[in-house]
Amino acid sequence: MLLSGVQLAAHHSFAAEFDDTKPVKVTGTITKVEWQNPHIWFYVDVKNADGSVTNWAFSGGAPGQLMRRGITKDALKIGAEVIVEGFRAKDASNNGFGQKVTFPDGRNVFTAPPPSQQ
Repeated sequence: MLLSGVQLAAHHSFAAEFDDTKPVKVTGTITKVEWQNPHIWFYVDVKNADGSVTNWAFSGGAPGQLMRRGITKDALKIGAEVIVEGFRAKDASNNGFGQKVTFPDGRNVFTAPPPSQQ
């Protein structure tokens, strides 16, 4: 019971962390994937206009939820070029809610349900 309380404390709603009025869309390379509860996180290096690189962290759906939809951890491969669409963190950091991931061949992976279902 104590352990379940810790997990619940770590699980925040979309509205607590992300701003649905601040959409974000970045193009970059996946550098890391953390496939664990309560939500997956994946990291993307984005090249800026000045040549510098910014690492973005995106929260996705829960692993079980994603697997029930046929999305496995192999869908997000390190080194893959992707376009990530979602919503920016309320604290304006380089964190976001990664709702949709698109690969160069046009395939889409929805890593999380719409904010209205969070």
